[in-house]
Amino acid sequence: MAPLFLSLTLLSLFTPTFVSSTSVQHPKHVVQQVQRSLNESRRNLGFLSCGTGNPIDDCWRCDSDWVNNRQRLADCAIGFGKGAVGGRDGKIYVVTDSSDEDAVNPKPGTLRYAVVQDEPLWIIFQRDMVIKLKEELIMNSFKTIDGRGASVHIAGGPCITIQYVTNIIIHGINIHDCKPGGNAMVRSSPRHFGWRTISDGDGVSIFGGSHVWVDHCSLSNCADGLIDAIMGPPRLRYQTLPDPP
Repeated sequence: MAPLFLSLTLLSLFTPTFVSSTSVQHPKHVVQQVQRSLNESRRNLGFLSCGTGNPIDDCWRCDSDWVNNRQRLADCAIGFGKGAVGGRDGKIYVVTDSSDEDAVNPKPGTLRYAVVQDEPLWIIFQRDMVIKLKEELIMNSFKTIDGRGASVHIAGGPCITIQYVTNIIIHGINIHDCKPGGNAMVRSSPRHFGWRTISDGDGVSIFGGSHVWVDHCSLSNCADGLIDAIMGPPRLRYQTLPDPP
């Protein structure tokens, strides 16, 4: 299967867990706003312009000091993912260790350790990494996984699960060759771990989540779906931003 490059914006997948999970009242208006943003970005293209023709890229790439202003990305979303703040209001967490040896007691410095914390975190990577997860990566609320500035692959094992949480941003990550996991204990927060049955092998599995923005990620060759979003499909909205001409 060819890689899928996309900006997937999911907003307000209904679940009674989140009071804020309400459907978009005027989805056509949101689509029109996205198209206007695309047209405006392309009109501003020029020989000396920093623009790319993609309004999300233009929002952060035109800042020459974006490396020190990473959390501004959360304000660059358009469309149905515009309300997702991820870890914008938290600290920067640097992943320094690509291992994933213990799904119940993850080591500090690993991606798993970062995503299960209760506090908002903006997660970045010290260097290029290939992360082979031992079990599915169960995310806690208010997290951003930001792959900009490094080549980060989550591959060869179970992949990402977003279940009954809110405000998740995943940007610039390569997710591929995902396999089923499960029949194992997996941590989902500092205070909780539990038994997980066999997972499907999706690249990103979203169940009962809200304010989820998956942007500029490459997904391919997963055992089941690339992105599987259920529990409230009438409120599922997605968009794929075309490449600039």
